[in-house]
Amino acid sequence: MHTIIHPLKPANRSTRSPNATATTVAARKPHYDCREQGDALKVVVYVPGVDASGVEITTRGPDLTVTARKTHFVRVNWQALHLEGAQRDYQLRLRLGRGLDYEALQAEIRDGVLTLTLPKKQADTATDGHGRLEKVA
Repeated sequence: MHTIIHPLKPANRSTRSPNATATTVAARKPHYDCREQGDALKVVVYVPGVDASGVEITTRGPDLTVTARKTHFVRVNWQALHLEGAQRDYQLRLRLGRGLDYEALQAEIRDGVLTLTLPKKQADTATDGHGRLEKVA
């Protein structure tokens, strides 16, 4: 018995608009390193080919997003050499938690290495009547 299979819509289709996926595909995730220090969290992001004007850092709740855009050069004798992958911008999304002070974030970029320092939030403490520390909410 012969079966005719009609093509259906792919099951893995995204509900996003085409414009939303175009910006996601154009960026790649850079290499990074997180180190916890005594009073801060240090995040080092490797973004070669990016200068300070191409870096955008945004925070939303416990999430940190770093977008680093390269300066794109168009050569006079341009030919397609599959350089599009090497010229893509960088985007890094990290969920770091709510224990950091995002307002006091410090950033520095030098030779394609972006260093972010996020201080930890200080817990409010007070002493009770017996000289012991207690946390104040």
